[in-house]
Amino acid sequence: MTQVSPAPSGGRRRADAERSRVAILDAAVRLLAGQPDAGMAAVATAAGVTRQTVYAHFPSRDALLIAVVDRISEQATAAMDAAGLDDGPAIPALLRLQQVTWQLYQAHPVLVDATRLTVPAEHDRRRHHDVHQRLTRLIQRGQASGEIDPQAPASWLVAAVIALGHTAGEQVAAGRLNIRQAAQVLKTATLRLLATQQATIDGETPQPRQPPAIGR
Repeated sequence: MTQVSPAPSGGRRRADAERSRVAILDAAVRLLAGQPDAGMAAVATAAGVTRQTVYAHFPSRDALLIAVVDRISEQATAAMDAAGLDDGPAIPALLRLQQVTWQLYQAHPVLVDATRLTVPAEHDRRRHHDVHQRLTRLIQRGQASGEIDPQAPASWLVAAVIALGHTAGEQVAAGRLNIRQAAQVLKTATLRLLATQQATIDGETPQPRQPPAIGR
């Protein structure tokens, strides 16, 4: 009498599906780093699966790109932790954090294209949670030390720094700036936003704005 192997349990099917999804996502991250315009068929080939399998996990290329950005964001968290953000003055540490971001943009050009993607607000909030926490700590530390203007609420400054970063990314995506130019513009804008008159970073001291001339 022939014995029939039992069908995989629901738990095993879920585990197999998750391994398949991770393999596809890892392959997509590697492939898109060198070929940011690669399509779903190319991702399937890189992952060693069929295109139907890719679509079973990611119903569209945009859905795959969102997952790729999420995975790269996880890598960013590890890179930020390695950047020594708790060491030394706050503003240079904050600039190192921004540098980590731009290094990832250079390593993963697909991040530029991903700026056009629309994600739910809650998803975007979760993605930025680690950056938000680290920025908050840096800005609060800088305000306590006198490096950063203590008059503005830390939460507002955090939101402003993140918005500047988004704007820089959008300028790259629109072809108005290259990554190196955007990184420099972002650094300058960040210094002007945060630094007090006494704070000097790499020889750059934000100058106080002159009041407009009256009656001239």
